[in-house]
Amino acid sequence: MEKKDAPRAIRLPAGYYEQFDADYSLKTPAEGYGGWKKAEIDVSPDHTAVVVMHAWDCGTREQYPGWYRSVEYIPRANEICRTVFPKLLSAVRQSGCKLFHVVGGGNYYKQYPGYKRTVELAGPEPKPLEQALSDPAIERLRKFKADLGSHNRADTQRGFKNVDFAQEAKPQGNEGIAENDHQLFALCKEAKVNHLVYAGFAINWCLLLSPGGMAGMQKRGVMCSAIRQAVTAVENKESARDERSKELALWGIAVGFGFVFDVDDFIRALKNE
Repeated sequence: MEKKDAPRAIRLPAGYYEQFDADYSLKTPAEGYGGWKKAEIDVSPDHTAVVVMHAWDCGTREQYPGWYRSVEYIPRANEICRTVFPKLLSAVRQSGCKLFHVVGGGNYYKQYPGYKRTVELAGPEPKPLEQALSDPAIERLRKFKADLGSHNRADTQRGFKNVDFAQEAKPQGNEGIAENDHQLFALCKEAKVNHLVYAGFAINWCLLLSPGGMAGMQKRGVMCSAIRQAVTAVENKESARDERSKELALWGIAVGFGFVFDVDDFIRALKNE
């Protein structure tokens, strides 16, 4: 019998989290958990893709002051695009891994060949989910939420009308571009990808819950991981100084989804494949 070649593998350190064992001899039993650990794992470059999600050029604070007042992570995202994305995306493109882009928030991507190819590949969109009936009470609650921060809305809307890919995150060639779960899964099926490694903004919001995010893709059987230095989070007044929301989001991914990689480890593994 002819022996088949073993599948290619990249060996690299991966962060995971030991959510056990609670120690009830302690005042706070969870402090007995093992916490963050690292292990050498094998990742198949033939079945893995890096996903850059919502890496936008949001203009400047002078152009859209209201947008920047509402979305305080934009400067952190800009810095990640400037300092992390060039070396990361260059390494991915030179390796055997696929590179996909998840988009939204405007029409800035619709002229790209990678998007046109994805739409054709994915076919008709599935029917939208049935919605709960509305009533005056729920509409008043929605209006209350919508009116919060309304003084910033005009700048935000103007910003999204002009949003584009960040210069460092622009797709090249025919790289797949998807705007929802349906389209991203079509790219995964075509490329036989079963593991997505996310970079982009924001790790506890869009990358988790927006169309093309981890929650939707995990439901389709795709493992979802993240690169620590290539993401930032939506922070609040209490969490922003130490970026605690980012840390909690990465913990959640390590426990409930896949792995958390350090960018230098990831790049080194790709180059030493």
